Amino acid sequence: MSGHSKWSTIKHQKGAADARRGAIFTKLSRDIALAVRDGGGADPEMNFRLRLSIEKAKNSNMPQDNIVRAVKRGAGEGGEGDERLEEIFYEGYGPGGGAILLHAVTTNRNRTAAEVRFTFNRGGGSLGESGCVAWNFETKGVITVAVSDDDQGEELGLLAIDAGAEDIKIEDGFLEIFTAPETLLTVQAVLAEQGVTAESSEVSRVPKTTIMLESKEAEQTLRLLDSLEELADVQKAYTSADFPSEVLEQYQAAS
Repeated sequence: MSGHSKWSTIKHQKGAADARRGAIFTKLSRDIALAVRDGGGADPEMNFRLRLSIEKAKNSNMPQDNIVRAVKRGAGEGGEGDERLEEIFYEGYGPGGGAILLHAVTTNRNRTAAEVRFTFNRGGGSLGESGCVAWNFETKGVITVAVSDDDQGEELGLLAIDAGAEDIKIEDGFLEIFTAPETLLTVQAVLAEQGVTAESSEVSRVPKTTIMLESKEAEQTLRLLDSLEELADVQKAYTSADFPSEVLEQYQAAS
């Protein structure tokens, strides 16, 4: 698969490991609370965004009690001491010119902006103005499946397209399936009926075009993306950067 796609898969695997240590439960809770507040209520059957958020939380082994508390918080039942969550996107560039789009959720916009700017500068990147890179990203459902060969990938890909997927890509033992956000769970369910377990399944911001980085800039960008995602208020970092395979192998080994 391309360096960008492989990076996304590695990040998902690393995120799963972090979840087992409880490192991302706060971020998952915020996702759920926002889905309730902004996505149409506390019933997952009537709120697609909430259904996706709960599915993601369960896949990360988040305790059911935590999920229930997050739903209540989103519905305004979390107690008077709860601060209001605000959803913000930050845009910028990494070393070598790769676009970076950050999804953040915060209770203090000024604090988060200062932390994001400092992290960009320290990592050799730069925080840009609103709109400077968002145009290059599309919101898509993305399902990644490990396949034994291209024939299996094509068979599963055709099954996914029949179920409503928009596009597929097969590279280096992986099938990537792209869907409209609202059909992600439908396609995932069809694959599950065939006994297919996805490596990852999520609504993501997919770059329309990517930029291949040289080794030095690729290493710097990977470190910057990690630093940004480690910020408490950053939910997810997306990039248009493409990474050399050898750099990603070293990165994965060190993770």
